[in-house]
Amino acid sequence: MVISLALLAGCKKAEQPGNEAVTLEVPRSLADQPGVTPMAQRVAVLGLLNKRNGIVRDLTLKPGQAMRVKDVTVRLKACETTAPWEQERLTGAFVQVDVKRTDGQWVRRFSGWLYKESPSLNVVEDAVYDVWPKNCTMSWPGGPAAPAAPGASRSSSSASKSGGGSGAVELPAGNDSAPAEATPPPAEDNADVNNPT
Repeated sequence: MVISLALLAGCKKAEQPGNEAVTLEVPRSLADQPGVTPMAQRVAVLGLLNKRNGIVRDLTLKPGQAMRVKDVTVRLKACETTAPWEQERLTGAFVQVDVKRTDGQWVRRFSGWLYKESPSLNVVEDAVYDVWPKNCTMSWPGGPAAPAAPGASRSSSSASKSGGGSGAVELPAGNDSAPAEATPPPAEDNADVNNPT
């Protein structure tokens, strides 16, 4: 009896003016707001280090794109920067890294978010390759665009002096599987992609 009286009192309170339910339209995420760069139009710059030879490359990708360099494939799923009005500035990228083993099989070494400002939060655990985000170009409503992508890598590599190309092969967007064996990797790390000889 006491419970039914309490429920009845609660119903009467809800009927009083000022206690009506209000429906609010809430966007699914901040990225759905007008003025925010859509995910497909963002551009990330990722650093790729080959620990064997010390060569550092900058990979410029849009979400959904992948790039293959010799026996590693780096796939970008998303990138994000914090809004200009936020206290803590973070640049993050959701990255997948696949590496070709000595037996010819591809294995996923990493899948997750990497942060430029906090590289120790997530680490690509591979003996040969390291990947990290450098930049994500996007804009926010009422705020300036993110800083432009940095210039070429300042590594002391001789790759740019050797006359070869970047050695990277861009893979078609939307392909989540490991790269097909039909596309052989370049003969050496700094081979020209456009010149197969």
